[in-house]
Amino acid sequence: MFETQINPYMFTDEEGPAFWSVGVLARLKATGAQTEERFDLVEEWCPPGYATPLHVHHAEHEAFYVLEGELTIFCGNERIHARSGTYVFGPRDIPHGFRVVGTESARILILATPSGFAQFLVEAGEPAKDLTSVPDTPLDLERIAAVGAQYHIEILGPLPD
Repeated sequence: MFETQINPYMFTDEEGPAFWSVGVLARLKATGAQTEERFDLVEEWCPPGYATPLHVHHAEHEAFYVLEGELTIFCGNERIHARSGTYVFGPRDIPHGFRVVGTESARILILATPSGFAQFLVEAGEPAKDLTSVPDTPLDLERIAAVGAQYHIEILGPLPD
């Protein structure tokens, strides 16, 4: 008989703890507490023109699946145009980031393994009480870098043009 310490669960499209973090609405679908620390799954809603800083995950691999919208994903020396239905894998220790292209928002799934990325988003952000209004406070890159360092995420600066 198969035994496990974790329990099955499910979230619909509109379920999962939500946080405004690093300029996006992040909805946690799976965290280390639910996956024996094996992975995190995060759905992000990114407004038009949004760009992450260029950064490196030293502890986890990160994979992106574009559900809606279009992104330019920078990964190492690669520039990848990713539209709905595109999957991109970003290995740990490779500088990367993305920018939303065009006038529409983007919705993406991010899988990070092992877990840790979701907790970074929680600590770098705040619980989302309003799921539709992007906070108008600018990104505090110093704070994001300090929280990121605790999770082995190094902020390098802005994305290339």
